[in-house]
Amino acid sequence: MPTYEIKTHRSGRTYNTPHFFILNKGLNSGKPLEKPCPNCFVITTPLEETRESLYYLCLSLKIGKYFAYYLKGSVIPFICISDAKKVLNKALHNYEQQQWKTKVEKLKKINAFEESLQQQLVAISKLKIALLKS
Repeated sequence: MPTYEIKTHRSGRTYNTPHFFILNKGLNSGKPLEKPCPNCFVITTPLEETRESLYYLCLSLKIGKYFAYYLKGSVIPFICISDAKKVLNKALHNYEQQQWKTKVEKLKKINAFEESLQQQLVAISKLKIALLKS
């Protein structure tokens, strides 16, 4: 099982080890982020490979709505650090190394494709505006 540490991120703090952030407030709680935001946890790992694996594990857990069960709060939903850790540990316990590597590669390709489509939609929107202005 990969080793990691999860803590509450403090603004202005920098990290020397491989790391990523997890949103902890709102309906997107559990979403992994490359850059920090005011309401997030930080996950640090000893190796870059472990960081990447955990990042995509969190992404798949977010997409699968595994964090949604633990949301608390009536106005702004949030997830506690202990609940986030519980979800991650449970997923890591069911984790099969070889199968997961193929899933990570597929998730990378899907994310790259999704990003490409978003860029295309922005370009189409700009094209529409340019067409209407001329």
